[in-house]
Amino acid sequence: MDPISDIFRTMHITAFGQHRLEATAPWGLIQAKQANERLPPSGKRISPSDVAHFAMLSRGNCWLSVEGISDPIPLTGGDCFLLDRDTSIVMRDSPRTRPRSTFEEVAARANGHVAHYGGGGTPTTIVCGSFSFDRASLRPITQLLPNFILIKSDQARTLALHSTVQALASEMAEQAPGSGVVATRLAEVLFIQILRAHIASEPERNKGWLRSVFDPQLGAALSAIHERVHAPWTVESLAEAAGMSRSAFAARFKELLGQTPLEYVTGWRMQKAIQLLEQRDKKLIDVARLVGYESDAAFSKAFKRVVGANTGEYIKRGLAGQRDPDRAESPSL
Repeated sequence: MDPISDIFRTMHITAFGQHRLEATAPWGLIQAKQANERLPPSGKRISPSDVAHFAMLSRGNCWLSVEGISDPIPLTGGDCFLLDRDTSIVMRDSPRTRPRSTFEEVAARANGHVAHYGGGGTPTTIVCGSFSFDRASLRPITQLLPNFILIKSDQARTLALHSTVQALASEMAEQAPGSGVVATRLAEVLFIQILRAHIASEPERNKGWLRSVFDPQLGAALSAIHERVHAPWTVESLAEAAGMSRSAFAARFKELLGQTPLEYVTGWRMQKAIQLLEQRDKKLIDVARLVGYESDAAFSKAFKRVVGANTGEYIKRGLAGQRDPDRAESPSL
């Protein structure tokens, strides 16, 4: 079990709000930070910290301004990016064009999954959408990733990514039976492909969790944890899996991941336990043993310490969230 597959399968990526923006010059749109909770089509409330947005140019050119980056970035057909909800951006046909609307406003006026905006000049087509990680997360998945990932069309591992985006744009344009389901699945695949391309193109710049996963030594230990989360892991046994001394392993793990090896093990055990509890088809002792505890008492104590609620309280809280009557908001970028 590789850690990336395990984490994304457990936290369950859901794509929503996909649309195709047909922009004509002059045009300029802003995506501001989002502080409010949102509801994807599943109806389950998610924290804004568990939302990410994507966009890819399938035709034309534009300029992208990103909060924290001094100079505007020129984008051409095939370029794409992923960003978290805490990052403000502006997209426009020219650095001199003043943005006058938000992505949210334009998406709300979309006809089906196609939105039109601009002054009627040179056309640009952008495929946009959002991702939610709607399993309850002890550590929001967006904390594991950079707040902004840019993939240029000439980078490594982009051929499959381009094919996916073109298929996604086609599904949104044709509106054939089942196109909504197909578009959602394609967007979910797109997320993994963006991540792969980012890892392949800038391995030396990856930090934290991503860098650890692809570190030959720490990556071996992380793979062992995710493959056998129920094993009686110790710092010594994880160091052995990494082929390192105990002290060197513990220090490097803390340096890159910001927590001790056993804190990571316990946190991931609780994340897997949350997934099992939500399925509601297993007894508490069975859940405890599946994540490495011999008794439900020991498991419950660890669960309360890490999650901040006992298992019964957690399940009730989750069910209450699923019954929330609020409607879904209009999609943004």
